[in-house]
Amino acid sequence: MLSPRSDQPMTVSLNVACWSLWRKGAAGRMPVMISAIPLAAPLPHARDPRAAERGQYRLGKRLRRQVGQAIADFGMIEAGDKVMVCLSGGKDSYTMLDVLLQLQKKAPVPFELVAVNLDQKQPGFPAHVLPEYLAGLGVPFQIIEQDTYSVVNRLIPEGKTMCSLCSRMRRGALYNHAARHGFTKIALGHHRDDRVATFLMNLFGHAKIASMPPKLLSDDGKHVVIRPLAYVSESDIVGYAAERGFPIIPCNLCGSQENLQRRQVSLMMQQWEAQHPGRIEQIARALGNIQPSQMADGTLFNFMALGHGGDGALPDGAPHWVESDPPDCIGPG
Repeated sequence: MLSPRSDQPMTVSLNVACWSLWRKGAAGRMPVMISAIPLAAPLPHARDPRAAERGQYRLGKRLRRQVGQAIADFGMIEAGDKVMVCLSGGKDSYTMLDVLLQLQKKAPVPFELVAVNLDQKQPGFPAHVLPEYLAGLGVPFQIIEQDTYSVVNRLIPEGKTMCSLCSRMRRGALYNHAARHGFTKIALGHHRDDRVATFLMNLFGHAKIASMPPKLLSDDGKHVVIRPLAYVSESDIVGYAAERGFPIIPCNLCGSQENLQRRQVSLMMQQWEAQHPGRIEQIARALGNIQPSQMADGTLFNFMALGHGGDGALPDGAPHWVESDPPDCIGPG
């Protein structure tokens, strides 16, 4: 395209970086100046509203699968069970109840769910939140009122951790309630990370290999405790609780104590996971892959019988080496 007057420069705007040149036009040498207009800022990508919904669906599906797998792996719930779902108002117990309610609709066996909350009479505890939430869902629920808060504060010196005594009192109240109301299973909201943290605390603090089992029988043999979230990570629970918008009630009795050993272990686990993603899952899987012959516990594996007929009787001289010092070595070396 030629300018009306060939001796006048023609301005051409291009969407490129600003630069100029002389080019040879169709009718001889003609000054042509090529200039640029500034690049417009790229339009932000519109967020697909369906993407968030798909993410929520995948997370919910994963939790249902993991809880269902744990129930199947450990026989947590059987036909006709009356399950006491212990609801504290925290993210874990809300998630447990929510997922169990979903699974109940399609479960291969019939069972009953009843939400139970222990009101420990902590100052400022919003006692109306859980009843209103559960009534809105149409879920059967029961509230236990027991002033354990005053007892704990009276017996535990200031600055000391309250968890041990509080846990024992809370467990006793729940066991008594379960016995009075005919519950066959007691469901607690401990998750995968709780199991790993307990394992590490026992390892570092008590020199033993032990954790939270997904299913256990109480010491008196009267109650079966189950942990349906045994395979679920805490990070997934945090995300799920946020998506579902549960009315979370913070714990101000023991959860705010900065010197708790469990809190320190949890921080260590977070650092591990940040530096080595998947490490916590590996430890959790290891808790279900115990090989007694590769450990050193003689009550779990008969090391004394090795080389003497397998599982046969122990050799006669074995107790000597266990009960007394070995004889002095004779000879060089």
